[in-house]
Amino acid sequence: MRAVDSFVMAHYKAPESKREQFRRYLEKNGVLDTLTNVLVTLYEETEKPSNALDFIKHQLGVGPQDDEAESLRLELTSLQQKYDQLMEENTDLRSRLLRYEPAQDVATE
Repeated sequence: MRAVDSFVMAHYKAPESKREQFRRYLEKNGVLDTLTNVLVTLYEETEKPSNALDFIKHQLGVGPQDDEAESLRLELTSLQQKYDQLMEENTDLRSRLLRYEPAQDVATE
């Protein structure tokens, strides 16, 4: 029976700790590489930023840029409305022009 126990124990894989599972998850999804690159960029800055967390957020594309993105969305909506208005006006003016254009052609002949 002792041989069976040692065989089972030799082939038994202990469950991974939650910490190790989480580390592998982060590694698999590129989180560790991304954070490492951002921290290396911060390290290599000759003039360290006054707020390291804002620097990291900026490098990751979050934070204050979210406000900028919202501002750009609002501007896009406004410009889309202006475009639609101008297109309507253009269509109206073209139709008016076509009403008078044949009369101009007759007058020049």
